[in-house]
Amino acid sequence: FSVGQVVNIKAKVNRAFNSSMEVGIQVSYEDLCSGKHCSICKAYATFVAQDPSGSKVRLKPLTPQTEEEKLEHSIAAERRRMRLVHKDTLKDLLIRSPRETELETRDGSAAVPAEKTRVESVELVLPPHANHQGNTFGGQIMAWMENVATIAASRLCHAHPTLQAIEMFHFRGPSQVGDRLVLKAIVNNSFKNSMEVGVCAEAYGQEMSVSRRHINSAFMTFVVLDQEGRPLSLPMVAPEPGEGERRYREASARKKIRLDRKYVVSCKQTEVPLSVPWDQSNKVYLSYNNVSALKTLIAKANWALAREKEKVRLYTLEEDKFLSFRIEVSVCIAADQAFSLLSDLRRRHEWDSHYESAELVQQVDDDDMIYHVVTQALSHENKPQDFVILASRRKPCSKGDPFVVAFRSVTLPTHPASASFTRGETLCSGFCIWPESEEMSKVAYYNQATPGFLNYVTTNVAGLSSNFCATFEACEKFLLKNKEHLIVRL
Repeated sequence: FSVGQVVNIKAKVNRAFNSSMEVGIQVSYEDLCSGKHCSICKAYATFVAQDPSGSKVRLKPLTPQTEEEKLEHSIAAERRRMRLVHKDTLKDLLIRSPRETELETRDGSAAVPAEKTRVESVELVLPPHANHQGNTFGGQIMAWMENVATIAASRLCHAHPTLQAIEMFHFRGPSQVGDRLVLKAIVNNSFKNSMEVGVCAEAYGQEMSVSRRHINSAFMTFVVLDQEGRPLSLPMVAPEPGEGERRYREASARKKIRLDRKYVVSCKQTEVPLSVPWDQSNKVYLSYNNVSALKTLIAKANWALAREKEKVRLYTLEEDKFLSFRIEVSVCIAADQAFSLLSDLRRRHEWDSHYESAELVQQVDDDDMIYHVVTQALSHENKPQDFVILASRRKPCSKGDPFVVAFRSVTLPTHPASASFTRGETLCSGFCIWPESEEMSKVAYYNQATPGFLNYVTTNVAGLSSNFCATFEACEKFLLKNKEHLIVRL
């Protein structure tokens, strides 16, 4: 955006956890001459509530009102989970990547020593830089950090770089009026069209002080654009031995994570391939996408009741490219018991006649498993179908949340498509289990039918609804039959 345009900033607390909260921020601009509105960026900030002594304050739960608020409230728990495991994801990538640092050249240019991009600056915190409590504005620190990062990036590319993204911006501690802030930046690694700059801020109180407090750190991604807005190629970076090589390798791992996150999470649902390749670098984001897609489907309005038979209710939701189903029933079983029984696909054949077998291929962690599933053939085929399915389980994050089991297709090199089966794919399906009392639960199954399934559905709507209800009645009997065995086993 440019001078003369109106910038709109909206912020809202999406969810309050024990002592932390997620705030969603949206920035857009309005051109008063043309009337054009355009979204610029969206971000999520995490705040921690503290009392004057610095102790954490327990927050009251937030009650969402609108459908949009309910969706953000639900998915905020997934974003929190993704943030908490980010370090482990980065660590796994570094373990699996080659130890050697390979220095390349592009277009015959030699690598630029990273030391030549190093920048250090000192800023004095004055009253206009601080809030009513005397603490430095976070935005002011971000602006100072961006300045030194821009200079470091300019020393590599000898041009005017453009900030593309800020990642892992952590406020580790406060700084006050009168503090000196030492801002340090260096180019960690450069890629074909982008570079990562590592920035940190340290604070000290007096000029002769030897102890400094590490208060902020971030990684900023820059690009250099030509007159048409296309990214230009950048020279390579030669890291310093030791710490420089560590930063170089970590920057490569973070780029891999960013690309996978953009591929899996940022795409619209209609743009994401049904089966995304499973990889250590994208497992967190595939799990996030799996659960958030189901929660988005759960939060949709305009579900129409298509059939009700005894206690089983079947709803449908028609959209442009999808036809979604929701089947629900109230069962006399504790929600955690239903969750335990329905999240294991190896037992689904006991109540779902379409399932022939399910093999646990990979136990990713306590919450995510990958199965190879074999089902019966559809009526117009002569071969059974098989699926490679990621099952993501989520227990309630706070009181009132449901138990969630989400399913989506993934691709594994160990289980390629076979001539013996017709490879099937599922985009979004799963269970949502709400506790109604200590011994009663509402169990709902959701399935978003893919385009390849629609022809079968539209020619068999009556039979399909009857089939769904019969299957779910069998599911209810399975839960009631096995809850006592589950109690004894536990």
